[in-house]
Amino acid sequence: MMDLMLHSAFAEVATLLMLAAVVGFAGILLRQPLIVSFIAVGIMAGPSMLDVVHAEAQIDLLSELGIAVLLFLVGIKLDIKLIRSLGAVALVTGLGQVAFTAGIGFLLGLAMGLEAVTSLYVAVALTFSSTIIIVKLLSDKREIDSLHGQIALGFLIVQDLVVVLAMIVLSTVGIGGRADGGGVAEIAMVLLAGVALVGLVILFVRYVANPLSARLAHAPELLVIFAIAQATVFATVADVIGLGKELGGLLAGVSLASTPYRETISARLAPLRDFLLLFFFISLGSTLDLALLGDSLREALVFSAFVLIGNPLIVLAIMGAMGYRRRTGFLAGLTVAQISEFSLIFISMGLALGHVGDQALGLVTLVGLITIAVSVYMITYSHWLYEHVGRHLSIFERAGTPREPKGNAGASQAAADVLIFGMGRFGTAMALRLQRRGFGVIGVDFDPRAIARATSLGLRAEYGDATDPEFIASLPLEQAQWVVSTVPRHPTGLSHEDSRHTLMQIVRSTPFRGQVAVASHNARETDELLARGADTVMEPFQDAADRAVDLISGAPPTQRTPIPPITPEDRGDAGD
Repeated sequence: MMDLMLHSAFAEVATLLMLAAVVGFAGILLRQPLIVSFIAVGIMAGPSMLDVVHAEAQIDLLSELGIAVLLFLVGIKLDIKLIRSLGAVALVTGLGQVAFTAGIGFLLGLAMGLEAVTSLYVAVALTFSSTIIIVKLLSDKREIDSLHGQIALGFLIVQDLVVVLAMIVLSTVGIGGRADGGGVAEIAMVLLAGVALVGLVILFVRYVANPLSARLAHAPELLVIFAIAQATVFATVADVIGLGKELGGLLAGVSLASTPYRETISARLAPLRDFLLLFFFISLGSTLDLALLGDSLREALVFSAFVLIGNPLIVLAIMGAMGYRRRTGFLAGLTVAQISEFSLIFISMGLALGHVGDQALGLVTLVGLITIAVSVYMITYSHWLYEHVGRHLSIFERAGTPREPKGNAGASQAAADVLIFGMGRFGTAMALRLQRRGFGVIGVDFDPRAIARATSLGLRAEYGDATDPEFIASLPLEQAQWVVSTVPRHPTGLSHEDSRHTLMQIVRSTPFRGQVAVASHNARETDELLARGADTVMEPFQDAADRAVDLISGAPPTQRTPIPPITPEDRGDAGD
């Protein structure tokens, strides 16, 4: 009989994994993150559709492991040094967005007839955005190091801190609200045990974490096993003393957050997290009734519209008041136009405590499906969206935008012979050589660190985006002889237009009458860029290979790039 049960559970899990693979592949074709596919799998596998979930105990176990690992990975990112380094804009924007979203969301819930407690839970759930999705999308667009990308990551860390506080509050409320009489004495005992657990974490971090992880790192597989063991043991202890598995997993992550191996642990556990979270969403979907989702459709659409439109506007208004350009605020604001997996975990905790009902869970799940699915396209096509709505957002921009980073004051107004977009190693080295040969150069990049580095090397540099028409129009293009782009290929707009193509189009629409040189990394790109109107296409790897062969063979140096003369003897040390 036991063998039959195990076989049945195994077959059920195999069926669910195959369903997840099929739905996930469809999601990839639709450019959707896996979280949307996982939620859809959970609903499809539930009783309202395929009804294939019967091994509840096994799936619940995997679900709880998934939550523990997820919270562990959140905790391992909460390094005290990182928290201290949060800039004012991240702190103010993060806390302001959480406060305004929760407040307005609560009022919306009351206005639509939801109970006060349910409205509060839903409003708090609306404040959490998905770090996983945002980091993935910004990385794909190569905007993770841009100003708006860095600000977005900053207030996502603030949101993670709010998640921690919210779960602590829920755990404490859950202790006091038990039907079996969780009185003051019990609450005091649990909190005392919690303080002891935190003290244990502090001692572990101070005396054990670094030497132990250094020894375990000699066998990376053992380091990962230890991390999982740490997450599950802490989750178990926290659950036994009444604080909940979620806080235990979080504290386990914090205990390893200051070690030099946290990034390795995080990278290796990410696939396991995704695998186990599938079962969390399956467990969630198996409790959902599609009729409940239908009954909550009106409320879900209202809350979704608020998250998709209201959240970005809140961030835009706060950043505008702090002195950032409306474009930066708009691009950063789009990253909070969705709710996250933590929203569903938060509501699930409320459901387990008896504070909210199944309808609240269905409502937040539906809001999650809508906002995540739509916001993916909003973030992917953010530049195209700004082109169409940016002119209507001037109310959110202060005169002078005093908080927008600058390189050398007045760099964009000073005349220059060459404008270089992209101040990475290649762009910076080229700028130094040109400047050494007597050319006036202005470097442009949307990474503030690249601007600071270029300025420290004595270059004129300006913060800006190569796809921003307003910024490019402010540059001294009429006097320039060359516009050079060293930025890599990444798509912008609905047609996945290459950012280099966009730059050429914008530059050609200005009074600029010089030549355009663009960097390419393969022959196909070279042909495409020349067809789009580039006067010169540079191939850094091919040029470097030619130079290396010339040096080795003793042949005269090959001149492949007709940028104004840069002699072979003209050397620099900027990133070469």
